[in-house]
Amino acid sequence: MPPILSRLFLCAAFACGAAHGQDAPLADHHQHVFSGETIAMVGPGSGLTPLDAKGVIALLDAAGIKQAVLLSTAYMVGSPQREFADEYARARRENDWTAAQAAQLPGRLVAFCGIAPLKDYALDEIKRCAGKPGLKRGIKLHLGNSDVQLDLPAHQRRLAEVFAAANREGMAIVVHMRANFRNKRPYGAPEARAFLDKVLPAAPDVPVQVAHLAGTGPGFEDPPSREVLAVLAEAVERGHPATGKLWFDVASIAQDDTTPEAAALLAKRLRQVGMGRVLYGTDSAQGDNLRPRAAWAAFRRLPLTEEEFGQVARNVAPYFK
Repeated sequence: MPPILSRLFLCAAFACGAAHGQDAPLADHHQHVFSGETIAMVGPGSGLTPLDAKGVIALLDAAGIKQAVLLSTAYMVGSPQREFADEYARARRENDWTAAQAAQLPGRLVAFCGIAPLKDYALDEIKRCAGKPGLKRGIKLHLGNSDVQLDLPAHQRRLAEVFAAANREGMAIVVHMRANFRNKRPYGAPEARAFLDKVLPAAPDVPVQVAHLAGTGPGFEDPPSREVLAVLAEAVERGHPATGKLWFDVASIAQDDTTPEAAALLAKRLRQVGMGRVLYGTDSAQGDNLRPRAAWAAFRRLPLTEEEFGQVARNVAPYFK
């Protein structure tokens, strides 16, 4: 086959050049799908549009990414801003819908069960999801959406119960730590230390993935999130006993407009936690959020070495295996 035809064939098969000629990540560790029921729940003002597994796969293919985890948004049903007589039934439906989406491409997609940790049914739903092949790999928590406050001992204890329940079932945990913006909840070094000392030890045997590098994105400009990440990174550096299975995803943190100052600090924190713990993730493909191909290209502009980029691209969380 002539060289030009050979290259065209390979590009068609493997999305050549999807990330400016660089090797793409093997896995996307932070993706969401959105059912019609969820879109109706949040209302037209949210800007969300339905997104299913086929839509996510098309985005992954364009970026040359082989696998992804679909993080159920069932926790949104339990937000304190909403009230439903059939709340738990709605949450179950959303989790099951997400599992059904991942089941369409079992070699490429896995699903995590969305949990609102303060709800009475949270532990029951963890148990139920653990018994379903399509949801048994892990849970997704969103502390901001659920208004979990890490400065409150009662919330610390409840979150530890949820972590312990997931640990008993062998389920990985993806946790969006950033506290609620709307309610201006405390979020900084004390909350990071509470997480390390009061919550994380409850799940010693399963991977715990800190979403968005302890922020929320897009971008790395939120001072409280930077403070929390600094505490977590320093804890990993000094060998805090609870951090043995701690991972960090970079979903929506590196952006096209990331400043040199922010990029330098971000690179410093990634090196502190160790590049072997850093997981590539994109976040939801909605609105102005970068899609996988563009998000990986933005990450590639950080002041890291080719070896470091390669390490992140090769990292695959244990829950895929």
